[in-house]
Amino acid sequence: MTSQSTTIGVINISDRASQGIYEDIPGKACLELLKEWLITPFEIAYAVVPDEKDQIEAKLKEFADQKGCSLVVTTGGTGPATRDITPEATEAVCEKILPGFGEQMRTTSLKYVPTAILSRQTAGTRGSCLFVNLPGKPKAIRENLEAVFPAIPYCIDLIGGAYLETDEAVMKVFRPKR
Repeated sequence: MTSQSTTIGVINISDRASQGIYEDIPGKACLELLKEWLITPFEIAYAVVPDEKDQIEAKLKEFADQKGCSLVVTTGGTGPATRDITPEATEAVCEKILPGFGEQMRTTSLKYVPTAILSRQTAGTRGSCLFVNLPGKPKAIRENLEAVFPAIPYCIDLIGGAYLETDEAVMKVFRPKR
């Protein structure tokens, strides 16, 4: 199958980054990983939004419904702090929740830090778009995305999204034999 161009969304959820107090390092880290792994041509829909449920929900819907993203990754807002509401916003706009993504990410993170049990990352679908919540630290973003990315292209196939191909030398994905 040949790759066609698609749009992928990256949303950093951070009060301080959205105000310009902090540089958006997590969002840029996600973008670099996608560029490293994917050989499918893609455009980026990019945003930095505060930890406000209505704004997160609106941006997720915009990226899925108007921008036609096949994949949207979020960074930040997945812990137990009062303002951490990314999973709730994601679940509010999803048609199906895919708890295995969060389970795998927590399992992976527990190899590095005992506080991974506090993580609430999740994933779900809306139409032909897959949303994946990631933590807010670049090292944890890489560890978590590496753990679940092998399943992402096939998941997007199943929901009718774009066909994503990777550079198999750096990211091998799984698709069942037909």
